[in-house]
Amino acid sequence: MKKIKVGILFGGSSREREVSFAGGRTVYDNLDKSIFEAVPIFIDSQHRFILLDWQYIYKGTIRDFYPPVFAIQNKSFDFQYYIENLGKLSDEEYNKIIQAVGKKLEVEHLSNYVDFAFLCLHGSNGEDGRIQGLLEFLKIPYSGSGIFPSAFGMNKALQKEMMSAFQFNVPKFISITRSEWKNTDIDSLYQKIKTQVGFPLVVKPANQGSSIGVSSLKTDDKKALEKALRKAFFVYRMNREEWKKMSELEKTQWAKTFSDIRENIGLPALINQDIIYDPAELISYLDNYLLQQPYADIESIDTENEVIVEEFIDGKEFSCIVIEDEQGRPIALPPTEIIKKDVVFDYKSKYLPGLSRKVTPIDLPEHQIQAIREEAERMYKIFHFDVYARIDGFITKEGKIFLNDPNTTSGMMPSSFFFHQAAEIGLNPSEFLTYIIFISLKKRQQQSLQLNAYQDVILKLNNYLKEKQTTTSQKKLRTAVLMGGYSTERHISVESGRNVYEKLSSSEKYQPFPVFVAKANNDAGFELYTIPIRLMLKDNADDIRDKILHYQVHPIIQKIIQEASYITEKFGQTKNLNAPKKIGFEELKSMADVVFIALHGRPGEDGSLQRYLNQYQIPYNGSDVQSSSTTINKYLTNEILKKHGILVAEHLLITKEDWKKFQHHLKTIIRDEIHYPLIAKPSDDGCSSAVKKIKNEQELDAYAQLIFREKEELPTEAARLLNIKPNEEIPMKKDFLIEELVQSNGARRFLEITGGMLIKYNDKGEKEYEVFEPSEALVEGDVLSLEEKFLAGEGQNITPARFSKNPEEQKKISNYVKEQLRKTAEILNAEGYCRIDAFVRIYDADKVEVIIIEVNSLPGMTPATCIYHQAAINHYKPYEFIDAILTQGMKKKKLSSV
Repeated sequence: MKKIKVGILFGGSSREREVSFAGGRTVYDNLDKSIFEAVPIFIDSQHRFILLDWQYIYKGTIRDFYPPVFAIQNKSFDFQYYIENLGKLSDEEYNKIIQAVGKKLEVEHLSNYVDFAFLCLHGSNGEDGRIQGLLEFLKIPYSGSGIFPSAFGMNKALQKEMMSAFQFNVPKFISITRSEWKNTDIDSLYQKIKTQVGFPLVVKPANQGSSIGVSSLKTDDKKALEKALRKAFFVYRMNREEWKKMSELEKTQWAKTFSDIRENIGLPALINQDIIYDPAELISYLDNYLLQQPYADIESIDTENEVIVEEFIDGKEFSCIVIEDEQGRPIALPPTEIIKKDVVFDYKSKYLPGLSRKVTPIDLPEHQIQAIREEAERMYKIFHFDVYARIDGFITKEGKIFLNDPNTTSGMMPSSFFFHQAAEIGLNPSEFLTYIIFISLKKRQQQSLQLNAYQDVILKLNNYLKEKQTTTSQKKLRTAVLMGGYSTERHISVESGRNVYEKLSSSEKYQPFPVFVAKANNDAGFELYTIPIRLMLKDNADDIRDKILHYQVHPIIQKIIQEASYITEKFGQTKNLNAPKKIGFEELKSMADVVFIALHGRPGEDGSLQRYLNQYQIPYNGSDVQSSSTTINKYLTNEILKKHGILVAEHLLITKEDWKKFQHHLKTIIRDEIHYPLIAKPSDDGCSSAVKKIKNEQELDAYAQLIFREKEELPTEAARLLNIKPNEEIPMKKDFLIEELVQSNGARRFLEITGGMLIKYNDKGEKEYEVFEPSEALVEGDVLSLEEKFLAGEGQNITPARFSKNPEEQKKISNYVKEQLRKTAEILNAEGYCRIDAFVRIYDADKVEVIIIEVNSLPGMTPATCIYHQAAINHYKPYEFIDAILTQGMKKKKLSSV
């Protein structure tokens, strides 16, 4: 029986296209491979449909591949562009760009490629009923709500009016049209808003999602209100004096940020009715325009026609996913409380780790949680939402519930509310997606005027589900995915572990289960816990550990599990609801055929965990004890590589004891031999944790104070001097590493790269190194940040790295760089796979220097990490790459036992 072809529609033209892109990748990865064939259909910002070559799904952002490098290689700046920044292109130019990433699809032929459309689109032309109408016309069933509820769910002004009419609590609000804003002076608008709404207040666009363009004003401030209105209408004012103070470098950085549609106006934009497409063109235009004018108003082409100004609600903020069962009865999943570090749950708060926390269920008495659920279900029914919806809101101290911004398409990134809340009732992401497709098909059939509409695909899905229920998973490889740990990298480890678990859980070969690694209560060693899905999808490693140690199932969760029992029995697994359980390695051996270590730092990358797995003869991924214990020590790694003729940065290990005794002498060596500015970092932590650019002796003193402190609390002045973020972790260590700041040294091309590889055993038991094309990392600040490395939509990585514009020279340099990476891995006896970070200086094709910075024996495996981009060039999908890693781990175990 042929699998059901699910077309995943993602990308689009809205400002939320990066969220849509990341969500599309999540769905692509998590669709049950025994039932569905995933078909990636990327819709670009010009509404072209593209059957995307699968490898581009694993890029960090849309700009990493669209437009391709060849289309922007003659641009002025060394950063990435959106396709619309290229200006008006001919059909021939567009076709060439599309052919580089996939195949252009004519909309009328879409049904030849898909049986079902899974919508991951957001904003205009995605959530507003237009794409739903197109699919209805093409007779293609799709996920989520139909035309009317989608249109309603997108327009915040209409929502407020309708909600008021149906006796929902609605804050005081007014809507302001673009015409009114343009033709009314700010004094009049200020008085109107102050009288009818009052401060504090929130200003937001009427037709945007992901909190884009939203401002919160706590105090009565006319200038701040004027700025907030401009932001919501996507108009940016640049003043002449501000522009004159900026250096050329600062102007370039500003243009780069300005063209980022997620947080700023974006290009193309209008200035005095002139259209600006290119960031360099924008700088040039402002240089001339602001010679004559006191300011320039830069208006986005992608604008907003209406803005809502509403009363600020002081209360707990929540988000609640509502699904429906086969009878059409809505079931509100446990609402999640959003705890923010700022007033507004904005774009960054939603998608950057550490800027907000999600607590499920919301921390309230049971009757209030139930009241939120009932109100969300009432809204779902009144406004005729289909399949599922995400309903946000606030509850005040008095218990008054305000619902706002219902969404008919939820964000589908791995940590989104959509999967987070489904896990509470025992559905992993793959199972939940199958359920959404199942109910969507039933809903489309019910809404169709044809009695036998979509009968073939519904019958096929039912047959697959029956077959799946009767087939046991005994033949699958039982795989323990170890995540967490207790280093500063523990949160990234959880992201990696979740991603590996999800890739394996949707496969036909593996039966994964999550295992959390925690520090033992007596601080001696570590402990292993099997955990249910609901804990695996908690916010971070600390949250998971806390829930393990104080495990209980909230009464409201038990109630929802009972309400949704039909769903979970048919689509889930009972073990998904098991309580966490502490296990030893003997029990792990009886439970698992193989282990995937998704840990970073200690105790995963230092060899200690591998020592136990070897003792109990459990196969695992990655390097063995000796290599792991070497590569986690950056100083030792540098010394070994230097001894073998590999270039490394000049370095010096500073111990706590030596710093106390010989501080003056050490400072002299650092000043005279390594020189400022330099890099300071822990010698045994990765993921850019506590890596700082040190510009002078005062900052070095501050860094030493932070690392060598005796208690968790950071010294205030030292933290201020080094611009330590409020949520940034700085470990306490007995030593740290000083390295020279690697710079271009006159090279004509200088870049930072990261290179991955797969290390296989041939039939003779010999190692073979499959070195991938390295990625070029574009760094925002002094060092590559954790977010840039691992968070979807943040880092800008270009794969393959741009060593040269000349194809022959590019190949020659790339081969040399890869050979240096291979030698490094060989010297350090890496096994399975690894990632190596380095700088490359290119003087000419025959003079290239590769300076090794760091070697990771267990690379990050989060959805956006660039090792997947590299593996894709060698035709490995992420699941296939993980499968190859596990296969080599099992082969190594087999070879060692011969």
